[in-house]
Amino acid sequence: MGGKVIWLGAGAAPGVPSLSFGWGHCRADNPKNFRTRTSTFVEIGGVRILIDTCPDIRGQMVRNNIRYLDAVLYTHAHADHVHGIDDLREVNRIMGTNLCIYGGAKTIRYIKHNFSYLIAKADKVKNVVRTPSLVPCVVKANHPFFIKGVKVMPIKLLQHCPECLGYVFNDGEYVHIADFKRVADSAFKAVLGRPKLMSIPLTTPYGAIQHAGLDEVRNVIGRFNPERVVINHMASECDYDEVNAATDDNVLPAYDGLKIEF
Repeated sequence: MGGKVIWLGAGAAPGVPSLSFGWGHCRADNPKNFRTRTSTFVEIGGVRILIDTCPDIRGQMVRNNIRYLDAVLYTHAHADHVHGIDDLREVNRIMGTNLCIYGGAKTIRYIKHNFSYLIAKADKVKNVVRTPSLVPCVVKANHPFFIKGVKVMPIKLLQHCPECLGYVFNDGEYVHIADFKRVADSAFKAVLGRPKLMSIPLTTPYGAIQHAGLDEVRNVIGRFNPERVVINHMASECDYDEVNAATDDNVLPAYDGLKIEF
């Protein structure tokens, strides 16, 4: 079908520079090391999908002139992936209607509990001039659903707390991996053929209890064997040039505003 992906923000929860560590291991003179938090825009066959609403989402959407959305997918319920959700009210205002948001049961439960004023019923549109109007939709790993003809398969990502999902679009046109330590074996079966493009996080090169390091990321890339890979969700331990030098030619570190068509 063909489409494009824009990495609106390429940073982990603290961003780069962070308040605590500043630029850290990143060279401050490289503008690709300046990173807002991670959100990703996917457009396939004219269908516009946002993955996660980080706290920087308003500025990211303004810079990339994104005004219309057909759906929002959530990977998990951490603040750096959810807490820009109120800015979706502007999309409601522009479009004049509800907007469906998708996520795992625990993620949707978190959103409904903490942002109850956002929630609308599918058959009733709130006064979108005043109030956000989002319709929550629970999805399950390995159970596909469709957004205006685009097939979306949620996949299970393991050992990251809380519950976390990745998403496979159209059987592998685009594969989006969010925070993980290990990818469930069932996830690899969701891809039919060689993926055209994949996004995968590398919070730090050496990893942590809940985050994969570079060796684990390389292993997942090898198993999916995509044509092209973008590494995102990088903290101040990940210098752009060093990550680029440590990965294969078909692997590219993300930077804010990176756009790739497929």
